[in-house]
Parts: sequence; C-alpha cells; structure tokens
Amino acid sequence: MKQTTYMNPYLAGFFLGLVLLATIFVTGRGLGASGAVKSVLIQSVETLEPAHAAAAPFYTEYRKEHPEPPLKSWLVFEVIGVIIGGFISGVVSDRLGFTLEKGPRVRSGVRLVTALVGGALFGLGAQFGRGCTSGAALSGMAVLSTGGIITMMAIFGMGYAVAFFFRKLWI
Repeated sequence: MKQTTYMNPYLAGFFLGLVLLATIFVTGRGLGASGAVKSVLIQSVETLEPAHAAAAPFYTEYRKEHPEPPLKSWLVFEVIGVIIGGFISGVVSDRLGFTLEKGPRVRSGVRLVTALVGGALFGLGAQFGRGCTSGAALSGMAVLSTGGIITMMAIFGMGYAVAFFFRKLWI
C-alpha cells in the first residue's frame, strides 16, 4: 500500500496565516464559510418561496444588512474556490477518491449518520455563534479578538472532551 504524505503542519499553518492576512488586506474581512451557506439558502428560499421570504423577519433583516444578491457574496466565491482547490490538491497529490474513513469498530451507516448529525449541529452552532470556526475563531484570533480566543478555546476544549468518550470507536 502506498504511503500517503502530507504537508508539514507548521508550514501549512504558516500558509493559512498568509491566506488569512491577504484576505483581511484585500477584503477588509477574515475568512469564513457559514456565511456562504446562509447566502445560498436565502437565495434558494427567495427564489422558491418569495412570499415567505418577504414575510419572515429573518430574511428581511438579512436583506437590510446585505442589499446585494446573496449569491454575489464574496463568501460564496471563497467556498467555491475551496472546493475547486481541494479537488486540484487531491488530483495533484494522487489522493482523490471516494472512501469512507472510519474506525474498526464502527459500521459505515453509523459513521455516515454521525457525520451528518455532527455537521448539522456544527452548522447550527455557527448560526448561533454568528460564524463558523474560520470566521469566529481563526479570523477573530487574527485580530486579537477576545471572542475569537474564547471561541477557539471552546472548540478545542469541547473536541477533547467529546473525543475522550468516542475514542474507542476509532482506535
């Protein structure tokens, strides 16, 4: 079996910092992905159910803050770029494939359900927290925001706490 090699994590972190710095310099804002998902969902509701979107406070408040069409948000293009970049990275490094990574004691169905539920909970938390890990924690810490530092501590702290209980599924 072929040995998979990855970039040095310190070098990757350095490059991520440069990308974040460039993003703040060019756009005046940090990185984030949850805003793109929100933009796509809002555009979908406005297209499919315009009467509901006009009557619901959530959509009208979003429109007051963001008068431009949601799909013209730079965050949508950022996420599209991340998807394309990930695909190119997989092709170049010969790691492109559809596999399900899981521990030896977990069934594929359980892995898929827990991944979907975890993703949904993380998305809900991003909405409540007014940003995903990239927006709230990474970009927040880059500008020395107390909220960003607390968010990053909460994310890693909860990750370690939950990992303690679920590690037997992966080891």
